[in-house]
Amino acid sequence: MGATERVKEFIDHKGITRYKFCRQLGFSNKFLDNSSNMGTDKAGKILHYYPDLNAEWLLTGNGNMLKINTLTEEDIYYSQKKDSEDGNFNIPLYDISTAEGIKDLFGKNKNQVPLEYIGIPKITDCDGALYIAGNSMYPLLRSGDILAYKKINNPENIIWGEMYLIYISKDGDDFFFTRYIQQSDQDSFVRLVPQNSDYQPVEFPLSSIKAIALVKASIRINSQF
Repeated sequence: MGATERVKEFIDHKGITRYKFCRQLGFSNKFLDNSSNMGTDKAGKILHYYPDLNAEWLLTGNGNMLKINTLTEEDIYYSQKKDSEDGNFNIPLYDISTAEGIKDLFGKNKNQVPLEYIGIPKITDCDGALYIAGNSMYPLLRSGDILAYKKINNPENIIWGEMYLIYISKDGDDFFFTRYIQQSDQDSFVRLVPQNSDYQPVEFPLSSIKAIALVKASIRINSQF
């Protein structure tokens, strides 16, 4: 299977029509009819437009299609059922609304009390999970989704292009972001990139990051009943 065939598989998974996909990216309507491998320029454009798509899978077929695990309600139900039977309901879920609470949660976590404990299949080594607010990562994530995370002790260990929860303090102001982190053209700076095109990328000094955690999975509850 070539890269073009994998693109078809990806957009079918996303529920996007081939016409809409080509129109969004400015490709010819016959782009997906070509079974040969695409050029690096088109692959780069696709990966930029769909940052949840795993570049290694697109280009080589190795690994998972998506960078981040997005679970359905059925996945969550069977995960909780199995974890409950195994006594492995071990990821603490928090509801934090302040920057200080985030800083403490990603630090020594002396004052935060979990709402409950959850289990997620095939996800290991998580320090916790929390509800997110805002729509900067929409449509991949939306306000109210749950993110499971792993704390990063040293910001210099950032994996470029991955999604992180980031607490930043600069010039007396505090910020909390859910963003992809990319390398900046400025030395000792990082570039925080949203999914939502209504938001702009921003750059901060690496030294301004006071707490950071790698996003390992997302959960979306589509019904309250």
